Amino acid sequence: MTSTRGFAQAGGYGGYRSFDYLEGGADYHAFELTPEIDRLPLYDLGLDENEREHAERLLQNSLVISLHDHPQVFPLDMSQAVEYGRTGRYPVGFEGLSYSGMDVVFDNLAGPTGCIVSHYSWTWADVAYDIGHRLADLAHQDYVRIVRSVRDIREIQGTGHLGWVLALEAASMIDNDLDRLDILYGWGVRQMGLVYNESNLLGGGLKEFSDGGLTRFGHRAVRRMNQLGISVDLSHAGDRTSIDAIAASEAPVTITHAGARGVWPSERMKPDHVLRALADSGGLLGIEAAPNSTLSPRHPGHDIEAVMHHFEYCVELMGIDHVTFGPDTLYADHARIHTEFAPLFGATIAPTLPASGADELSRIGVDEELTAPKADHCAGMENPTEVFRNAIGWLVKHGYSDEDIRKVVGGNTMRVLEQTWR
Repeated sequence: MTSTRGFAQAGGYGGYRSFDYLEGGADYHAFELTPEIDRLPLYDLGLDENEREHAERLLQNSLVISLHDHPQVFPLDMSQAVEYGRTGRYPVGFEGLSYSGMDVVFDNLAGPTGCIVSHYSWTWADVAYDIGHRLADLAHQDYVRIVRSVRDIREIQGTGHLGWVLALEAASMIDNDLDRLDILYGWGVRQMGLVYNESNLLGGGLKEFSDGGLTRFGHRAVRRMNQLGISVDLSHAGDRTSIDAIAASEAPVTITHAGARGVWPSERMKPDHVLRALADSGGLLGIEAAPNSTLSPRHPGHDIEAVMHHFEYCVELMGIDHVTFGPDTLYADHARIHTEFAPLFGATIAPTLPASGADELSRIGVDEELTAPKADHCAGMENPTEVFRNAIGWLVKHGYSDEDIRKVVGGNTMRVLEQTWR
């Protein structure tokens, strides 16, 4: 097969494109957008015909949930990325998503610059603006259905529609006002990170030289999120803050998009002791696939094999019931986005790898100075359309049972949501 358009398309998609209710160029600044379909050639997993058919049946018949994505479309000319980010109006890749086989996607809203590196500077007004624009767009189409409860997910599976969960990567914008969490819940937010790389009033970020742990206000925020039914995400939290939050939460928490520091020496990955604590508490890890994140010394560059190295390591460490996928993908040249936005944030001094992570790397014989060539995309997991089709195909090819595949593509997420959402 040479094109994504040869795959099954969701029956609920009727052709709507973002902001069709407005006139581009007159009502808002319209950019020429990156193609949602076949920006790059389809990735060849090397499946035989029986494996392809088996994988496709599983994709279509299983509950498939992406725990973390940015399903928006960026400009084709990435030199316009910063200008695009400042408009505050971000188109959704509805057509691309209609070929993905997903039942539910957690949409992590983009922030004031349209880039995931900006969440630590998000203001309350920025959040209201972004959520309002997204909800206005979704209100004018019929393919996507907003998800606010586990019941909503159960009702949407098999209907040809896509469930949509509003999520935020940091709680910095609540300042010191817990009641803002209630407002976010009322707007539909059901998942939220505590911090985004830099420390805030709730706790320490993973980029800090030291992590003081979950603050008293952070403890209160976790309690309120438990009371409301907002899933706690620790993807960008420091190691001590993560351990503290896992202990403080009465409901299982999530690390929605990360990997194992025992595979790759980056503070962005999580050390074994944090992953074990997450699993012991009933929590869930989503394996990341953004370019140059879940790298592996066994697989130069960045591709699905490197991602699945992290997956298998974490399954061995945590158990199959505590791992899923949080791909962190979008429709664009993802690596170029980081390049374009980097000057806005100035030069930064990278922290040293936490000692616990260095100890684990030494134990498994990985050099903490290990480097890899920069990849411009993660081959085989480049965008939301292809991630789960290829993940399931890989799992079929490598002999995973249908039961375990169903767990890691959606079943494990449902288990945690049943214990978390109210």
